[in-house]
Amino acid sequence: MLIRLLTTKSKWPALLEKCNHELEAKQFYELLSHAITSGVLAHDSFVSSKLLLRSLPHGLGFSRALFSQIQNPNVFACNFIFKAYSHSSSPQEVLCLYNFIRRRFPHLLPDNYSFPFLFKACGRLQLPHKGQELCRLTLILGLHDDVFVQNGLVSMYSACGLLESARKVFDLVSALFLGVYRGIATGMPLFEEMLSDGSTRPDKVTLVSALTASARLGSLGLGRKIHGLVLGSGFALDVFLGSSLIDMYAKCGRMDDARKVFDRVPHRNVVSWTSMIAGYTQSSSFKDAIELFREMQLGVEADAAMVACVISACGHSVKNALIDMYSKCGDIERALEIFHGMSSRDVFTWTAMSTGLAMNGDSVRALEMFSQMEASSNVRQNEVTFLGVLSACSHGGFVEKGFRYFKAMSEIYKLVPRIEHYGCMVDLLGRANLLNEAEKFIRAMPIHPDVVIWRSLLFACRTYGNTELAEFGTKKV
Repeated sequence: MLIRLLTTKSKWPALLEKCNHELEAKQFYELLSHAITSGVLAHDSFVSSKLLLRSLPHGLGFSRALFSQIQNPNVFACNFIFKAYSHSSSPQEVLCLYNFIRRRFPHLLPDNYSFPFLFKACGRLQLPHKGQELCRLTLILGLHDDVFVQNGLVSMYSACGLLESARKVFDLVSALFLGVYRGIATGMPLFEEMLSDGSTRPDKVTLVSALTASARLGSLGLGRKIHGLVLGSGFALDVFLGSSLIDMYAKCGRMDDARKVFDRVPHRNVVSWTSMIAGYTQSSSFKDAIELFREMQLGVEADAAMVACVISACGHSVKNALIDMYSKCGDIERALEIFHGMSSRDVFTWTAMSTGLAMNGDSVRALEMFSQMEASSNVRQNEVTFLGVLSACSHGGFVEKGFRYFKAMSEIYKLVPRIEHYGCMVDLLGRANLLNEAEKFIRAMPIHPDVVIWRSLLFACRTYGNTELAEFGTKKV
């Protein structure tokens, strides 16, 4: 039945996209046999990489033999087998295969998904010098500041006992994640336009909602604008606006500003006190939190439900941070253990877990996690969530899924794609050797493409030897 569908070469990608990872053995061998006899396996890098991925459940030895039959492998195929060996009982095969590929296919360079698996093998084999050699290659390729690469470095250095080096890279990874998040979520352009335009005066409910959003996004600049509007428009600093301002400053790490607002709220209730105490706790100012709680007890009665809520919120934040930390350190199973042990999960929990799976090369489980998140009625995806999803699609070579999710951002979730999301799509097309489609996609972008997007296209052109398009892209950098 499957063979009858493959009357033309163009039908291979569509069929492979529809075949999930639970493809029956008989169907798989039928497809593989046809690919070998027709020459598709040897010469079509996209189809061969997909078949290689499907072969992994049938044994690494089988997959290795299959890989050796591919005359023009792409980076997807290399990464699939790198990943499999890096998790196997023979991690040395990763480095052996890597050295073979570099000799046999000098034009085929590792990408930001390759290095984490190579670093993992170095860590398991206690080969820090090889890891540092690979690290130097990331500098040459311009991948040294990539989050995936740096996560792999953290894991490698930690496994080799070089904790000081691991800590330096870990601190850099954390800073990059914060930069990406703020870059995506500088927040609410329409509301900022309303503030600068002056034609519309927002009411108190709008201001509280905007402050809540600013707190979630960590957008201190927008939060300060709203605070200025509150003061300039003569709004009374009641417990609602006061508590929202306290929460915004606390979540932006400005506890001194939060305390100034707290001290100026004339009639503080249990919510105001709780916002301030929670802020101190989340910023690790435990002594200040305890002292304020004691001060609160002198004049305000905190009921058991409120105290339990504060403790639960603090514990929840800690668990989200642990999921993020373990993912960055490469211990994805520990991150999953914490995730599954949580009784309630917010958008940050789901995003941290799905992004963690993606950054550790498990694109299938990352997308499954996103599907579970979609099924959860009390969680709404945000821009950062889709960054992880599109990254997982790029890593797994899921072109159709990537476009489906990208389209869903605006049509279903009413989220405006930012430059980072467009960058993921260009990366996805480039890795699939759909270079002309990538170039057309860039031309059709509603926002001006930045240097990172053009570099992504150049990297793909270099990988697949498209010199004509590479020359065009070079002029844009």
